[in-house]
Amino acid sequence: MMTKLLLTAAALALTAGAAMAEVVRMGTEGAYPPYNYIDDSGEVAGFERELGDELCKRAELDCEWVTNDWDSIIPNLVSGNYDTIMAGMSITDDRDEVIDFTQAYTQPDPSAYMAKSADVDIAGGVIAAQTGTIQAAFISENGGTLVEFATPEETVAAVRSGEADAVLADKAYLDPIVADSGGELVIAGDSVLIGGGVGMGVRESDTELKAKFDAAIQSMKDDGTLNALIEKYEIGATF
Repeated sequence: MMTKLLLTAAALALTAGAAMAEVVRMGTEGAYPPYNYIDDSGEVAGFERELGDELCKRAELDCEWVTNDWDSIIPNLVSGNYDTIMAGMSITDDRDEVIDFTQAYTQPDPSAYMAKSADVDIAGGVIAAQTGTIQAAFISENGGTLVEFATPEETVAAVRSGEADAVLADKAYLDPIVADSGGELVIAGDSVLIGGGVGMGVRESDTELKAKFDAAIQSMKDDGTLNALIEKYEIGATF
């Protein structure tokens, strides 16, 4: 009987150890530099990869990265295909009704219009945006003519082909494209601030995980390392 009890206790200890060692799966898009992208070796890279790895280290979590298309990134978090979203996702009321967010790890990032001409008719033209983004919602809410695409690359291609007059996206994403376009593309009009900054998405039931990442983000704000990363990747305003 004693042997059986000891074996049972050992089994419970092993089970508890396995639970403690459970991997936290970090979901991202892998297609939105400088926030996240796939590098030449096929690995997730960018601002959020470096930030996420440091947050996992500070939270003492074993993490791995997985990629998912943007248009299903929230449903697949909710269904359990991964445990967090780190994908340049702005905190909005609509999203907060479905999932929960950590505190913001970026300030509200300026969004900008990119077009072939600086005098493009933004108010009356056809504006491209990635499906499910704050930019798409902004265009619709302000009476603009919106055309949506699944990926950010497609929004840029629509401007180049003439399918759209301009694209509205994060300025940090558009600036390098403009710089590499040889004068074909320009930033048009004024920048706009949309949303409440970018945060890490988690399931509403994962309160403990959220608390761990909240504490890790706050520690990086407190010691200046988050601002250093924001400046390194030219994400926007620092805290």
